[in-house]
Amino acid sequence: MPQEGSDRYRRAYAGHVARLADVVDGRIEQAFASVPREMFLPAPPWTVISMGVATRTSEIADIYDNVLVAIDLERGINNGEPALHASWFDAVSPQPGETVIHVGAGTGYYTAILSLLVLPDGRVEAFEYEADLAAQAARNLGAYSNVTVHAASAFGRVLPKADVIYVNAGVVAPDIEWLRALNPGGRLIFPWQPHKGWGPALLVMPRKRGFSAQSLMSVGFISCSGTTERISARRLPTEADLAAVRSIWVRRDRSPDSSAVAVYDDIWFSSEEPGD
Repeated sequence: MPQEGSDRYRRAYAGHVARLADVVDGRIEQAFASVPREMFLPAPPWTVISMGVATRTSEIADIYDNVLVAIDLERGINNGEPALHASWFDAVSPQPGETVIHVGAGTGYYTAILSLLVLPDGRVEAFEYEADLAAQAARNLGAYSNVTVHAASAFGRVLPKADVIYVNAGVVAPDIEWLRALNPGGRLIFPWQPHKGWGPALLVMPRKRGFSAQSLMSVGFISCSGTTERISARRLPTEADLAAVRSIWVRRDRSPDSSAVAVYDDIWFSSEEPGD
């Protein structure tokens, strides 16, 4: 496919994705239009997945739609739904000069888009636990000078301070180090899947006391590899509890009380608003 043909498909795709996600920040559409999706995928034929139906195709137009594209079918690893990511980008609003930590970078497609959103002086620290995917991401992102790929888990380790932490894998609970890494005004987004498979995407921000937590949508992500979280048997959330969460607290700062929705070793979720 000549470059100009790919460019044409990308421009139309970027506009379509932005409309589906009701994106406010026009820079997000521009970033989607700038990054060649095919450069971050296996060689064709590709497997595109829409509404649970998988189709094999070698037509580049088919990957420039709001579809999943398989990276590794056996492991259930996909290049995720573009409109979902566009919506998340709009929610966390990466700004020029900010530092982003991307957890679960895969082969780097959405890392590349994040890197454009923080130019000219921002950086992306991309973590990918699966060694083969990390190696592919490092190759794919070679031209993106503001990205560093770490072939490692982002769980259980001290992280650099960040303005945005963007998590692309389902977790039973967020790592306490993610909360500690957030700068004032920082934003963390992650798929909270305490019962595995599906759960709410939570937007988390530090407050004067605790962290606010806002449920954005129900999502399904492959579980995060290399995690070390341990679930406390004291309280696990019901489905109704998931929608009730309004804040997250570090247990060292505040002990769980009657507002607790879910309790883990280091953190707990509350139905109360945080302390502003």
